[in-house]
Amino acid sequence: MQSPQVHLRPLTVADIPTVTALWRSCEGVGMSESDDPVHLSAFLARNPGMSSVAIADGGVVGAVLSGHDGRRGFLYHLAVHPAARRRGIGRQLVDETLRGLRAAGILKCQIVVFQVNEDAKRFWLRLGWTPRDDLHAFSKVL
Repeated sequence: MQSPQVHLRPLTVADIPTVTALWRSCEGVGMSESDDPVHLSAFLARNPGMSSVAIADGGVVGAVLSGHDGRRGFLYHLAVHPAARRRGIGRQLVDETLRGLRAAGILKCQIVVFQVNEDAKRFWLRLGWTPRDDLHAFSKVL
């Protein structure tokens, strides 16, 4: 049986309820208070065309949130619905994100992966990403 065609398009404000539901349903995706519609809409406005959704099987099956600060790219919340995995959708979303960042003149992109998320670590290693053991992540709620 042939896999349905996957179409990527920019993530829009109208997609926020659908993609947040997808992100919340996928293990390993950390959501916070800054992932509400107001903050996500502002992020999309500051980073137009940098985030994408994957459409297949009549709906959104994958999404990635991405942007940059003018110097570094940042990739957040890459997720593919469990029923649509192992079809290259995650790789397509990452490739599209990196194309957009390169077109904006960004030379390096960062991701954050929970230490316990072994599936994600294997995925990123397969795509050629390099883990950093010389850094520690810190955060502060404002």
